[in-house]
Amino acid sequence: MSLIALIPLVPLIGFLINGLGFRKIPKNVVSIVGVGASFISFLLVAYTFGYGVGDAAFNSTTFQPITVTLFDWITVGDLNIPFAFQIDQLTIIMLFIITGVGTLIHVYSMGYMSHDEAYGKFFAYLNLFIFFMLLLVMGNNYVVMFIGWEGVGLCSYLLIGFWNKNFDFGNAARKAFIMNRVGDLGFLIGIFLIIQNFGSVVYADVFQQAQSMEVGNGTIVAITAFLFIGAMGKSAQIPLFTWLPDAMAGPTPVSALIHAATMVTSGIYMIVRSNVLYTLAPGTLEFVAWIGVATAVVAATIGMFQNDIKKVLAYSTVSQLGYMFIGLGVMAYTSGFFHVITHAFFKALLFLGAGSVIHAMSDEQDIRKMGGLWGKIKVTAITFLLGTVAISGLPPFAGFFSKDEILAHTFAHNKLMWALALLGSFMTAFYMFRLFFLTFMGNFRGTKEQADHLHESPSSMTMPLIFLAVLSVVGGFIGFPEVMHLPHFLADFLSPLYEGSRAVNPEFGVLHIDHATEWTLMAVSVGVAVGAIILAYSLYGKGKNVPAEDSEITGIQKVIYDKYYIDELYAALFIKPTQALSRVFANVIEPKGIDGAVNGIGSLVNALSGRLRTIQTGGTAAYLFSMCIGIALILIINFGYDFVQITTDFGTNLMNYISTIGSGK
Repeated sequence: MSLIALIPLVPLIGFLINGLGFRKIPKNVVSIVGVGASFISFLLVAYTFGYGVGDAAFNSTTFQPITVTLFDWITVGDLNIPFAFQIDQLTIIMLFIITGVGTLIHVYSMGYMSHDEAYGKFFAYLNLFIFFMLLLVMGNNYVVMFIGWEGVGLCSYLLIGFWNKNFDFGNAARKAFIMNRVGDLGFLIGIFLIIQNFGSVVYADVFQQAQSMEVGNGTIVAITAFLFIGAMGKSAQIPLFTWLPDAMAGPTPVSALIHAATMVTSGIYMIVRSNVLYTLAPGTLEFVAWIGVATAVVAATIGMFQNDIKKVLAYSTVSQLGYMFIGLGVMAYTSGFFHVITHAFFKALLFLGAGSVIHAMSDEQDIRKMGGLWGKIKVTAITFLLGTVAISGLPPFAGFFSKDEILAHTFAHNKLMWALALLGSFMTAFYMFRLFFLTFMGNFRGTKEQADHLHESPSSMTMPLIFLAVLSVVGGFIGFPEVMHLPHFLADFLSPLYEGSRAVNPEFGVLHIDHATEWTLMAVSVGVAVGAIILAYSLYGKGKNVPAEDSEITGIQKVIYDKYYIDELYAALFIKPTQALSRVFANVIEPKGIDGAVNGIGSLVNALSGRLRTIQTGGTAAYLFSMCIGIALILIINFGYDFVQITTDFGTNLMNYISTIGSGK
């Protein structure tokens, strides 16, 4: 059992070694420590999986949750918050994604960051991120989750702004940090409401008490709504999504690890973990679904016109996260989480493939200056194509199975929502193949120096691409559609996680469509994707129709290319008023108000002391005269007081006497 505590501890040790000694430790030792820490955690996860499940790997009924309490952490009255880990079906899958994909990205970073002067610091930050991400998913209560939640936000800031000599990169890091804090405030309020209403933050206690509450209970709706605000920030949903595309300022391995495979899926993990609460709040779920639809469609439209290879993938990530929230919103928790798994494979592959392209192109990221790379970097091109097919939703690649499940459940829930999601799916296939054709097909459009430099990436970069490409092809086989009469391993494995949801909603998990409709929906989904690919090829195949330069873009295309001016809107609504208020405080309140009051008191004291100082003449006669005057004043004051007192008493007695006579007494 104690080995479970080592899963997050090993990356923390790796961070301490590389973080404290990165200036002196040789690069090969840094690599061994950084990669080794992540890989050892992966081995520990594999051991825990085998220990907890045994030979019946997919017979989840034999896998009872494992709880490891390290120490009692916070005790206030009846509230007890332990620092404890919980390993169950959901946790073990997240652990495999974090440590498995994380290790591949660590290996990739050995080649990608080999010439960076802060090589050791970079690996230290990666290990620290792995540590906090593991805390987030391993905690057995919301407070431990919140520690990891905030920790990955800190690491995101450090890694996005890793090349901090660039002012724009620093701004991108600050933007990500601040926007995440907005969402985190909502998450924190949700935790406070949980403490107030349940007296505990431990998952088992909270969910057990929640099952006795009515569906639509106002308290549950409030809790789930505030928790979802946190998810909107961390998982980049409208309106808190604009930080993620700017986060591409960080090194490409950061984009693959944090902004594709792990951190941005924290919100989805939190909702799946809290499925009982959300099943009790159908109003919140409907809101979650529509936010997911809006995010998927808006981000997809923006991605269609981007020309930075990483920006296209960034908006694709935002859009795919929207699909995950659609699945959660229609109560298809397993389907939404299924897309988390497949997305980790193909989107990490695509980001790392983009990094390989950038590496070959001498740090060029504009796809308008690429083209013709298919024959130059063959491994990168083939693996990138496999990732592109997977995200487009073509069978039998991984993305098809998870996206088809989401679309089927969405169709059963709301036809308009399904139509919009299908439109987003069309745009996904279109912009991804647009990206592929402009990057790898046609003639090379870069400089002669870039052409001379073109070469395949080293094996430390290509091997992770190959591993992820294989997973992008076969990763969907863990969940076959019901209509195929094949096992859905993921649904069976996660089934115990939803006992509470089934208890409060007997219809939970039931897909109300017949097999004929399901086959039709699959055919429509695939047909839409194929149509988008044909359209992309007709426009951009063989390097045709290279997008115009930024200065030549006009009309509605410019509005979309400039991201609907959402950043400018936020600047007008929030940033500029805050700056104006800051100027008022800086130029008026601070100097004339606060400083004026402080300086005014000082000036008054100086003025009075200056006047009093003149009394100190140094003459004995003047002092004797002043003393006599003082004594006289004291006597007069005392006599005057006594005189007033005597007069008052006399007047009172006289009035009493007169009143007595008047009454005849």
